Amino acid sequence: MRAVGLLLLLLALCGSGAQGELQETETTKTTTPDIWAEVRALRDMVVELKVELRNVQAAVTDSESQVEELKAELMVTNVYVELLQRENSELQTRLSSSEDEILISKSRIDTLERENTERKVAFYTALTDSGTVGPFNTDITLKYSKVFTNIGDAYSPSTGFFTAPVRGVYYFQFTLSGQQTGTMGVKVYKNNQRIMWNGEYKEEAGVEYVTNSVVLELMAGDEIHLVLPTSASLYDDTNNHNTFSGSLLFTL
Repeated sequence: MRAVGLLLLLLALCGSGAQGELQETETTKTTTPDIWAEVRALRDMVVELKVELRNVQAAVTDSESQVEELKAELMVTNVYVELLQRENSELQTRLSSSEDEILISKSRIDTLERENTERKVAFYTALTDSGTVGPFNTDITLKYSKVFTNIGDAYSPSTGFFTAPVRGVYYFQFTLSGQQTGTMGVKVYKNNQRIMWNGEYKEEAGVEYVTNSVVLELMAGDEIHLVLPTSASLYDDTNNHNTFSGSLLFTL
């Protein structure tokens, strides 16, 4: 019985194995067509991917070409910008030079205008309307208070001094008049130096005149004035008997 049981068991196992092989064969037959379909699908996908890859590569090549063109254009633009910057720098330098030249020219014009103004020097004055002046017990500076001409403003009626505005040669003239007996005259001073004494002694009353002139080389700032000596007298009124005048002949 035991042997029969073992035999039946073996037969059962063999039958079971045959049945499993049969099922596996049927499964393989069923799945094989699906695998080939998937393989074909994968092949088609690979082909499409290759096509897309070529398109992408072409696009990348085009992009690289465009990038190179843009680089070239950028280089040209940089060169152009450098040229413009250089031209701008040169223009600024020229402009600065032009401005300096304009300032120098303006300074020269101002100097010439000032020198031209300073070269125009002339004055004409009379002493007073009050009549007799002097005598005094000391020398006094005569202040010619009636100013008819004072081009250049070199003469000051408040001080009686003429001040040379520029170095040059000047011409001065004065006329003296007196009515009283005694000394009539003036002293001419350059700064503190007496240049001349002009006058006379009148023995009789009455109008008399003395006229003289002088040409002097003066430095800018030198002063000329007339002094009434001690015990001397002059006479002046609206007729302007006593006058003092001068002008610049030429600069040095």
